[in-house]
Amino acid sequence: MAVGLRLGMDLCQPHQCHCGSLVDARGLHSFVCKRAPGRTARHHALNDLIARSFTSAGVPITKEPNGLFRTDGKRPNSLTLIHSFKSLCWDVMVACPLAESYIEGAAREVGSTAEMAASRKEEKYNEIEARHIFQPIVMETLGIFSSSAHQFLSRLGHRISTSSGEARDMFSLPENLCVLAELQHCPTP
Repeated sequence: MAVGLRLGMDLCQPHQCHCGSLVDARGLHSFVCKRAPGRTARHHALNDLIARSFTSAGVPITKEPNGLFRTDGKRPNSLTLIHSFKSLCWDVMVACPLAESYIEGAAREVGSTAEMAASRKEEKYNEIEARHIFQPIVMETLGIFSSSAHQFLSRLGHRISTSSGEARDMFSLPENLCVLAELQHCPTP
């Protein structure tokens, strides 16, 4: 799937999605469909991987924390339990640069989709920044991270590597996130 996506190959038969939209042969609609079955599973898998990475680095976390609700009832994916200054909370998102709403910007600049989505996440959670540090972890379906996510994952990878004593552990988190983002895409045949 990941290779086919990168090469722009046909991955499924054109058909009508259960949401009513047409799905072309490349199957890209499943990246953006609000009713795609793999979308929620991918999000949970990405969040679990980041949570386990914090645990590997010796940082306790809580997933789906209570008490951090915004005015619309939404909350970040997880929160670290270190309270020396402010606790860190994050929210994971995979944005598809091949979606019609992003394709013009994505054609002009690599990573623009991730940067736009990260900015939207920061605006969405600006209410909790007085009490917590908020980190959007945004990546594009084809493996490009927003600049802030890239820096954050590099620091977390370094902390994991220091904790484990394995230098290569520094690079495994971004690689695993990329694989999850691409391989969780499953167009309906």
